[in-house]
Amino acid sequence: MSTRNTINTAIAGLALTLSVSMALAGCGGSTGGTRQGDASSTGSASQQPVVVNNVEPAVGLVPSNTDDTAGWKVVTQLFEGLVTFGKDGKLVNAGAQSITSNADASQYTITLKPGLTFSNGERITAETYAKSWSFAANAANGMMGASIFSTIAGYDALQNEKGDPKAQLSGLHAVDDNTLKVDINGHDSSFNYKVGDVAFLPMPSSAFADIKAFGEHPVGNGPYKLTSWTHDREIRLTPSKTYKGPRKPANSGLTFKLYTNVDSAYSDLEGGNLDVLDAIPNSALTTFRSDKDVTPYVKPGPAFKSFTIPQNLKHFSGEEGRLRREAISLSIDRKDITTKVLHGTAKMATDFTAPTIAGYSTKLVGADVIGYNPKKARELWKKADAIAPFDGQFRLAYSADSGFKPWVEAIVNSIKNSLSIDAAPYALPTQKEFSGAVHNRTINAAFVQGLQSDYPHPEGYLVQAYDSSAADGKGLNNGDYRSAEFDSLIDKAAAQPSLSDSISTYQQAEETLLRDLPVIPLWYANVAAGSTKNVKVDFNYMGLPEYEKITK
Repeated sequence: MSTRNTINTAIAGLALTLSVSMALAGCGGSTGGTRQGDASSTGSASQQPVVVNNVEPAVGLVPSNTDDTAGWKVVTQLFEGLVTFGKDGKLVNAGAQSITSNADASQYTITLKPGLTFSNGERITAETYAKSWSFAANAANGMMGASIFSTIAGYDALQNEKGDPKAQLSGLHAVDDNTLKVDINGHDSSFNYKVGDVAFLPMPSSAFADIKAFGEHPVGNGPYKLTSWTHDREIRLTPSKTYKGPRKPANSGLTFKLYTNVDSAYSDLEGGNLDVLDAIPNSALTTFRSDKDVTPYVKPGPAFKSFTIPQNLKHFSGEEGRLRREAISLSIDRKDITTKVLHGTAKMATDFTAPTIAGYSTKLVGADVIGYNPKKARELWKKADAIAPFDGQFRLAYSADSGFKPWVEAIVNSIKNSLSIDAAPYALPTQKEFSGAVHNRTINAAFVQGLQSDYPHPEGYLVQAYDSSAADGKGLNNGDYRSAEFDSLIDKAAAQPSLSDSISTYQQAEETLLRDLPVIPLWYANVAAGSTKNVKVDFNYMGLPEYEKITK
């Protein structure tokens, strides 16, 4: 996800997209930072693989087609990009020696570190990145991460789904093996952060020959190599002997155990059959801090939780839809749910980013729409009924294997009680099926979505989830929201010379979202995780384990 969105999140996830396998979430990004100690090169790495939780990825392990947290967790261990991010979100060069822009952020020059290779020995050059990014951006190839390349010159010319799948972005110029020049279509001051998104990861030539087959047996350049993927059961990774980047593994490998039930994962954690669990189930939120078999972790996280009401959902378009969206938002008692159902592991939302992201605000104009006011909600619903009487059922979709059932039911009950309408949860069996229904636009319901950006920048939350370029399956704008005002403000922010200069413009864009409510903001999910007593683990800027540093 972005954060990509995780329809995710068991984070995450996004999601989104939820857990991310879509625990909608969002998306994806490099994990990171410099490793503490070089255990893998000194022979002191843990002899037993570390066992961590996940769910079945929504699609194959292709970087530019990954928009769920389940896929993100694995893909970012198999691949390394130009940059990664430290535990605190600080930018760290990985494959890049340098990334520099001209005065108005309309062109970037990327210099690669020499001697980079994929695990199969294939060299990584400037042309590797040019081909990988062009493949991802080209609509003919159907990659879900395509929209993140929209600021590169030539992107619009590649948006014909029946066009040449080999066509390249005109804004990319491989000057020599280690130098890539990038022409921006306008300005993009966030580009040096954006290249940390999972979609920007390089792929070897074998990927373009058969992308579906590659997704089952990916060859990467990251700290780990894929050993096996037993669908719906486990994914095994071992350290890559060719990796020379900043995330050298301190363990002998990772086993992602794929669950369909978070409670089962917690039972495995208590029993010592799982080393790290990145999302505590609701059933254990009141007890995991005192569980004698578990080391608990609770800290602020970057996950923004919401639910999307598609723009074409019956009764939710035009002025009628605007009134109903506001009414739905005001009908949810977020304080009661975060306290009684989530037991303090979430903080009520006040904007569309997260407390750990630059520009986070508690003072946006119009933020009172995220409050609880059932009286006003009923008045707005009545006004909408005057336009067209509401009929049918309001459904809120989620995946049964995400662990979200308790709070989804609480949201639905709050809406039902406030508005006196027929509302119900709508559970799809797995996050994979949920993700597919959302991406294919067949879900025909509101749906839970989570977002945490691959790169710690407000653009990673706002552009990927709400910009028009990210609609129609090209990003995380899964409700297909379009606003010329919002898009214009995002473009203005991108033209600012620095992140600090752009903050006020991003916040104006958020105030547009508060009026239109393409998603209904809920809360920010804290990191609530656990490990067995013999395991050492820390969590990165995404709120996920720093997998390469886990030891036992």
